[in-house]
Amino acid sequence: MSDVNPYTTPQSQVVATPPPLSNDQVTKALTGLQYPLQLSFKVLALASQATVTDAAGRTVLYTKQKLFKFREHVEIFTDNTQSSLLAEIKTRKVIDWSARYMFTDAQGGAIGSVGRRGWRSIWRAHYESFNPGDEVPDFSIREENPGAKVMDSLLGEVPLLGLLSGYFFHPKYLASRSSGEGAMRLTKEPAFFEGKFKIEKLTDLSTREEMNLILSFMMLVLLERRRG
Repeated sequence: MSDVNPYTTPQSQVVATPPPLSNDQVTKALTGLQYPLQLSFKVLALASQATVTDAAGRTVLYTKQKLFKFREHVEIFTDNTQSSLLAEIKTRKVIDWSARYMFTDAQGGAIGSVGRRGWRSIWRAHYESFNPGDEVPDFSIREENPGAKVMDSLLGEVPLLGLLSGYFFHPKYLASRSSGEGAMRLTKEPAFFEGKFKIEKLTDLSTREEMNLILSFMMLVLLERRRG
């Protein structure tokens, strides 16, 4: 397959609803953050809802994806009251393997973006994460054990046994810099009636890089959930 970057850069269309907060809420959200983080969502929920909490139990991010949207629009809040908008994820392309998902803060400032590497992701999920303004990926996110996801999906289709699938197979996704240095890892964990993941930070990151990768993992979970 061609190595030509398949992504296009859509123009950002930010709707600040509810009104954006006056300070840099991204920095505030990450201040004092304790790893590992827990990312969880309810398996039986009609709309995708995900919550990120830190090791101290503090809610860091909450999202509820809009239903019946052909074009992705995910709003990220500071907690489940949905009173304080922290960030948004949008793409102008209809759901597509090569769509690029743009992250902006509540004031419309760029946080970064993530895209799925199309055909390369059929067997082993492969995403690329970009810092603001970059067209060359700053991080590659690759599935470390693709066989675990396949078995998890297959077992999940079997009545009764499907409830236990999450206890046997735990897909892992590693985000690495272009140098090959590991930056963050996402690991699925055992859980009943919900998807539960652990996020570990493996190296020093800037505030925007950190939020960029957390949002990239959140989008990866939402997209891979659709695939099974």
